[in-house]
Amino acid sequence: MSHRSASASPNRVPDKTQWTNRILAAHDSLRGLVLETPLDAARGLATGQVANVFLKCEHTQRTGSFKFRGASNKIGLLKPEQAHAGVIAASNGNHGLAVAAAAHARGIDAEVFVSSQVSPSKADAIRAYGARIRSVGNDPLEAEIAGRRMANEVGKVFISPYNDADVIAGQGTIAVELVRQAPKMDAIFVAVGGGGLIGGIGAYLKSVSPQTEIVGCWPENSPVLWESMKVGKIIEVPEQATLSESTAGGLEPDSITLDLCRQVIDRGVLVSEEEILSAMRQVLEIEHWLIEGAAAVAVAAFLKDQARWEGKTVVIVICGRNLSPQVLERVYRDKPWS
Repeated sequence: MSHRSASASPNRVPDKTQWTNRILAAHDSLRGLVLETPLDAARGLATGQVANVFLKCEHTQRTGSFKFRGASNKIGLLKPEQAHAGVIAASNGNHGLAVAAAAHARGIDAEVFVSSQVSPSKADAIRAYGARIRSVGNDPLEAEIAGRRMANEVGKVFISPYNDADVIAGQGTIAVELVRQAPKMDAIFVAVGGGGLIGGIGAYLKSVSPQTEIVGCWPENSPVLWESMKVGKIIEVPEQATLSESTAGGLEPDSITLDLCRQVIDRGVLVSEEEILSAMRQVLEIEHWLIEGAAAVAVAAFLKDQARWEGKTVVIVICGRNLSPQVLERVYRDKPWS
């Protein structure tokens, strides 16, 4: 699958101090609105002599993923006239759901652009928060391009899933919690799609916990940002279907996450569809949690690379729990753990 260019984003990339200040400000403003999610010790997930493996439980966040943090921060920063006009977002899943929920909580009108790939169950979940759905194009980036264009035309704020400093700062509040919950972190594994999650987490940790290795995790079938980081610009990358639905799709060519992720990601790991599915099943068997494919990408990357971390303290971000019915059916098919 290839992707077209999008219109320019107005974002200016903050420097290190600005990122830290933005993330701390977001943490303060979101207190009581977003949940401080648990950091649970992983029992039986790792083999060998890995001393401490912890799971950051963002699948227990409101709306079932970390996305509620970024959406809530962006919407909370709207000027009164912007809030009155309403917002537009683009997402086939978690971001759209988060924007719909955050807008609903503040009585703000929201419209979410989706592509033809959207799961009907996810579209219904977005509508349940009162947001309108508009279907455009055959892949997520086409919907994103159309959503930003419409927002520019009608004078509304467009809330990008990743290409927005306020959204990234909201996602970075996870790191503020982690530094308090696990003062010593040798590494953190984070699934990467547009780069907003790992960008926010990495920007904060590079300032306050520089010894922590930031590990970006991609499905082999959709490594768009990984390949773009190699060449220093957003490029079109052929993709195949992946269980990691939340990380699939292209990026705006001017996305601020490219430079940010090149600065903060220390190591990249790519995992196969078989490894993702196996990780989903292991978490279900051991923790009794149903996690989405994107969350399993981070788990699978750790399991693939775990010998490197013997005797260390590792955090894996469990980014969400919102599986489509098709992915859920694959997790249960044949019940290999029975």
